[in-house]
Amino acid sequence: MMAFMRLVSLLPSATDIVYALGLGDDLVGVTFECDVPPADRAGKLVVVGGRDTRGMSPGEIDAYVRAQRAAGADLYTLHADALAGLDPDLILTQDLCRVCALPSGQLTDALDHLGCRADVLSLDPYTLDDVLDTILAVGQRAGVPDRASSLVAALRDRLAAVSAAVAGRPRPRVVVVEWVDPPFAAGHWIPDLVSAAGGEPVTAHPGARSAPTTWARLADAAPEVVLVAPCGFDLTGATRQAEQVASRFPGATVWAVDADALVVRPGPRLVDGVAAIAAILHPEAVPPAPVGATARVA
Repeated sequence: MMAFMRLVSLLPSATDIVYALGLGDDLVGVTFECDVPPADRAGKLVVVGGRDTRGMSPGEIDAYVRAQRAAGADLYTLHADALAGLDPDLILTQDLCRVCALPSGQLTDALDHLGCRADVLSLDPYTLDDVLDTILAVGQRAGVPDRASSLVAALRDRLAAVSAAVAGRPRPRVVVVEWVDPPFAAGHWIPDLVSAAGGEPVTAHPGARSAPTTWARLADAAPEVVLVAPCGFDLTGATRQAEQVASRFPGATVWAVDADALVVRPGPRLVDGVAAIAAILHPEAVPPAPVGATARVA
């Protein structure tokens, strides 16, 4: 029997990976944004806090983030004493996005100060393949490499099934809006999701950071489908924002997507996102997306 390993996740996508690997019982610390299964949340200590942005508009959130960064202030707070009390064996962190999670450098400084000898793994994927590789990396460090290999193989099989179903079909031009105020064109692994789903991503930044743009540039790309998937929002929030911007794309169908569950968190559920996007682009070729995943707006 594998020995119990005390895991701490400092980003929601890593928490998703931990649970997908069947290591939920080993997870002792999470962030305030980690929506672990409700039945398990009471047993997880929150070691990273931050401002609750629920109720804030995208523009207000953007202004807050910009003000904090201009002032050199942190967006997230590491509860170092709580972390030390957990005596973790492995901590999962990132350097990918300072807006999305605590950077690993801040963690390393805290561990040095505390004298904590935990192993630290930084997960920094930029493509869909990178995301799958991070699952293998977590499995290796957590002592379950075979389990991780089986999970990744199953995810690749699902991607291959979608690819086969949409092969040879016209590939609609797709714009993914990752933020609406100001508008951001999607980057990182998100264009890969569109390509894997049988679409042609336009005004996108594959394998690079998402970037601010203008509504005119997005519209000038002549998309046939617009996916509004704002980082940090579920389907309800995405739908509200999609309804506000749909009129900017009179020649396209506009859809809202549960961004947190399917698009922006680099974990196993991105494959669910590929399937959901394929159901939008090629509804005659693949099964419909689950209720609550996507919504078409007028």
